[in-house]
Amino acid sequence: MNYDVTVIGSGPGGYVAAIRAAQLGLKTALIEKDKTLGGTCLNVGCIPSKALLDSSEHYHNAKENFGKHGIDLKSLKVNMAQMIARKNEVVKQTCDGVEFLMKKNKVDVHFGWAVSKIKIRLR
Repeated sequence: MNYDVTVIGSGPGGYVAAIRAAQLGLKTALIEKDKTLGGTCLNVGCIPSKALLDSSEHYHNAKENFGKHGIDLKSLKVNMAQMIARKNEVVKQTCDGVEFLMKKNKVDVHFGWAVSKIKIRLR
């Protein structure tokens, strides 16, 4: 199949570029080397870290601040397995959102490796 634009990588820059190209009427492909869309930030970086930080902040508030409001919690503990499960669900929902945007904007997604053959000479 021939495309007007092929974007390599589905991170925040890649998927936004693919959407915009498609919105401009260009036949667009997006190529991703991993099993899910979203790149490093969404899958293993920013989003998972923020999900775990959010859970940690809830624990901290329960431990340090709830008593001021008359809420006593005895034997407060972290359930790490549940925290990880929640983090995984947040990542899945966000990946699913990127996949939805690709379908909505008619971007063809291909999973695999890509190499650019374009040579650019800078002045």
